[in-house]
Amino acid sequence: MSEKTCAVCDYPLDGNAVEVTIGGNTVEVCCEECAQKLREAEARR
Repeated sequence: MSEKTCAVCDYPLDGNAVEVTIGGNTVEVCCEECAQKLREAEARR
């Protein structure tokens, strides 16, 4: 079985993963800090 990891920092995800929708795709990140980084990167596009 493949372990899921954070889309930003590659940290293993647990039950506290945060879902973020970016460009119409939902991705999971490990924490709100990584979610914010992803949102900021999308806003700069």
